[in-house]
Amino acid sequence: MATHIVTGAAGFIGSHLVEALLARGDRVIGIDQFNNYYDPALKRRNVAAFADNPNFESIEGDIQHLDWPALLTGVSVVFHQAAQAGVRASWGQGFRDYTERNINATQVILEAAKTSSLQRLVYASTSSVYGNAETMPTPETICPQPVSPYGITKLAAERMCWLYQRNFDVPVTALRYFTVYGPRQRPDMAFHKFFKAAIAEEAIPIYGDGQQTRDFTFVSDAIAANLAAAAVPEAIGQVFNIGGGSRVVLNDVLDTMEAIVEHSIRRTYQDRAMGDARHTSADVTKAKQLLGYQPQVSLADGLAREWEWVQALYLGKSSVVS
Repeated sequence: MATHIVTGAAGFIGSHLVEALLARGDRVIGIDQFNNYYDPALKRRNVAAFADNPNFESIEGDIQHLDWPALLTGVSVVFHQAAQAGVRASWGQGFRDYTERNINATQVILEAAKTSSLQRLVYASTSSVYGNAETMPTPETICPQPVSPYGITKLAAERMCWLYQRNFDVPVTALRYFTVYGPRQRPDMAFHKFFKAAIAEEAIPIYGDGQQTRDFTFVSDAIAANLAAAAVPEAIGQVFNIGGGSRVVLNDVLDTMEAIVEHSIRRTYQDRAMGDARHTSADVTKAKQLLGYQPQVSLADGLAREWEWVQALYLGKSSVVS
């Protein structure tokens, strides 16, 4: 039985990844700080789905203060999902949290990995490293130009990974996620906020004119990418875009959401937020070729699944998704 570590195990993507690993019979050590960036009760709700699994061990603590040489003993793969997320909150006094949790925490893991027998470290990066890319869809070869402090810290951690890979042979693979959504999405993320507002029949705030475009990735597709990145030998030392396969205008997404919730959604258009890229679009050719990555969930289907989960969360309705 293989043993893996998932950092950020109680979070949105991390909790789904833990479930996928447990479902295939692996042992998982889940690490999470349960900080108050958003309600820790939501994170504990995520973990409740697998907390009693005998192959799951939960460690609550700060990545920087754990005994990583001991933790890595006998571990095959580290899926480093933990991060201080969010573009808008990364400005101002909160920036210190981003440097600590995105850069410093990653370096601590890499330093311990130097002398371990780790087979793979999968680092969760982000499309925010690209900023306002000039090429759409955007390939991994484009020079990153972050437009937010968050994007800068994620790129710095990514660069740190490559330093340790090249100098100490730490077997790193990086995945640049493009706007992941689905059940358990953080409450500060757009679709979660939009559906919650729809339940309350409140207006949805739109930053900008709504004509910005995004490449949306359903969470199960992101999980499949992680599993492939951990298994394919050729993935070591590589970075991959992980996207949903199409670029969608935000106003069109809202039209789809209206069809799903079966009523109109009021919109209030506000000034564009600093740090938000105008457009994102993933060129996933490399991931398809080397990882066998292929997005499986359409935006309409994925939104319907998230809507079902949001209703279960806030209205107590039964749901087959979690």
